[in-house]
Amino acid sequence: MPDYPKFTEEMIKTHTILVPDMLPVHFKLLIAIFAEAGYKLELLQNDSRAVVDEGLKNVHNDACYPALLVIGQFMDALNSGKYDPDKTALLITQTGGGCRASNYIHLLRKAVARNYPQVPVCSLNFSGLEKDSAFRITAPMFLKMLYAVLYGDLLMICYNKCRAYEINKGEAKATLDKWQRRLGNIFRKGSKMFLRTKKIYSDILSDFAKIQLSGEKKVRVGIVGEIYVKYSPLANNHLEDFLISEGCEPVVPSLLEFVMYCAVGTFNDAKIYDHITKNSIFNKIGYDLIYAKQKELIEVMKQQGSFEPPHDFEHLRHLADKYINQGVVMGEGWLIPAEMAALAKSGVENIICAQPFGCLPNHIVAKGMSRAIKQDNPNANIVAIDYDPGATRVNQENRIKLMLANTRL
Repeated sequence: MPDYPKFTEEMIKTHTILVPDMLPVHFKLLIAIFAEAGYKLELLQNDSRAVVDEGLKNVHNDACYPALLVIGQFMDALNSGKYDPDKTALLITQTGGGCRASNYIHLLRKAVARNYPQVPVCSLNFSGLEKDSAFRITAPMFLKMLYAVLYGDLLMICYNKCRAYEINKGEAKATLDKWQRRLGNIFRKGSKMFLRTKKIYSDILSDFAKIQLSGEKKVRVGIVGEIYVKYSPLANNHLEDFLISEGCEPVVPSLLEFVMYCAVGTFNDAKIYDHITKNSIFNKIGYDLIYAKQKELIEVMKQQGSFEPPHDFEHLRHLADKYINQGVVMGEGWLIPAEMAALAKSGVENIICAQPFGCLPNHIVAKGMSRAIKQDNPNANIVAIDYDPGATRVNQENRIKLMLANTRL
């Protein structure tokens, strides 16, 4: 194996760490947490055709579209001349599963080594991978990251709702920016204020509730699918913006659902295969903590009453059992059919399933389960949209327009 450069303790002070753009709302909060710990992270937002071209140049054709985009975005950024390769590192997430989210770090290292051999690649994971890296997550950082996900989900839900109906255009974005700055400052300063969740939730909800909304009834469109394509504007060609422009309200499941899906997988497997381990017990404790935090958020949102809370995760698990075994955990596994069913049963009957090229598990659990979900929910209008280097934005948007032409308000 080639001797790739490692991210060292000294580099924390000297290097800028580039982060691929997947969740713009959440990642800005996470970057603030790492800033408090001494890391200098920067969220990439380059999304020109050059990103795709760099990905095609550096990744073989069998790799999935998210891998191509993430690697292409990194390479395009390094080629831009904006960053000094001697003082730049790259950060990529790894879930620890069998999918690309764990494995394309090696493709990235190969691509970077050909042109920028001095640039180290760091891994953000909770599975014990890349143990020799100086990029580490401490217990306090993990707790702050959990709260950042909760706050990010709340901001995303409120923002999508308000910008679809706002009378004074730009008011929702201004409120979002205000709270991203405020929460970012709380995390950067190391303040314990972030623990006052109920107060912060209420303040966020109150601020967004002040935005004047039209009483117009719009088509609500759910977005599910592979996690990167579902959330990343680069990957889904700014799908949420397009739906807004078409007079729709985008409804995007929370990131916390994916976090809980990953947490529940280990002790689910322990139960299925009758093999209890320390790791599975630890994951069960972690899951219980996260689930309690989700219930707290849901309760505050119900009390406030202006915004629809995310789906209770145990409700999602119950829905999944009707269609697919919870042992199906490759990629997004049983979570996709569970989210589709939950959306359909809660009145969001128009659903876009964002599918990247090369994601076999996603095609099986999404396309493969949509018929069964439609049989239970006759009004469900589920359309799979493929995202890959050869699929044009015009064709994708035309398919969505065709779907919208068949919608029921």
